[in-house]
Formats: sequence, structure tokens, C-alpha cells
Amino acid sequence: MKRKKGKSPYLTGHRLADVLAAIQCLGTYKQYKRDFASWSDRICGDKAKADHWKAVFEQHPEFFRIDSTKTKVSLVWRRQYPKRYDVKLGRVLTTEEYAALSSDETRPLSRVALGSDDIQALLRTAIDLHARALEHERERRWWLPMATAGAALIGSLAGSAF
Repeated sequence: MKRKKGKSPYLTGHRLADVLAAIQCLGTYKQYKRDFASWSDRICGDKAKADHWKAVFEQHPEFFRIDSTKTKVSLVWRRQYPKRYDVKLGRVLTTEEYAALSSDETRPLSRVALGSDDIQALLRTAIDLHARALEHERERRWWLPMATAGAALIGSLAGSAF
């Protein structure tokens, strides 16, 4: 989903809260990649809001990646870890254990969850990006008070001339 140039998705209502919630959920859940409805259920408890979360994920590629089938999403940082986390065992497989698996046995593997420091860094980044978007929006409006004052001056001059 493309966004309008100059309009930050962080300026959408409640967007920062949504991004923070998504980062925490996608960063810590045992499975690193799921479909939109599943993430919606995990984040807010309502699969029916999948389209809302899809928009959040699409509009924030700085944090989220949608797979090539356009059906599943994951956290970018988490994708950088090897896919060796065994969800059933609750641990990362050793190199030897992983090498001994068949291709069918590697399918249910996931990536390790992010640590609290990693999550904190992502949350800080989102908060900083939100603050910058707000500041940029304020800077774009610098001329409004000047234009209002100028219009008032022109109006008063025009009124006194007649």
C-alpha cells in the first residue's frame, strides 16, 4: 500500500499504539510469521480486524515484512535470526540437530523470539519516528499564523481605505 508523499502513517489515529502493540506481539510470540487474521487475534483478540492490522503492517515496512504470497507478516528484526527454533521443544536446535532433520521436519521451525533489549530498541525507534512525524507536521504549518496575520492586515487596510 503506497502512502501519499509527505503524509506520515504515524499521524493516523492511534497508530503509535498499534505499532507498539504489534512490535511486542510479533517480537515475542513463539511463531515469527503468521497471517493477518492470526496476528489480529493475538494483538487485539479480534480476527475481524485483520484488515486494520494488514494496513498497519503495510504502512510500516520499517518494522514489518509481508511474505511473497502477500498473506503472512513478520517482524524484520526477527527475520534476521536463523530458522532453528523448535516451537514444540521450546528451544533453539543445535547445528547438529538441525542438520539431522528432513525438509518436512524443518517446516514447523520458527525463529527465536526477540529479547527485551531488542524489543525496547524497536519501541524507542517507533516512538522517535512518531515524534519526528509530529514535528514535521508542525513545521509544515509554520506559514499558517503568518498567513492569518497577513490576511487580517490586508483586511484592516482595505476596510480603512473605504
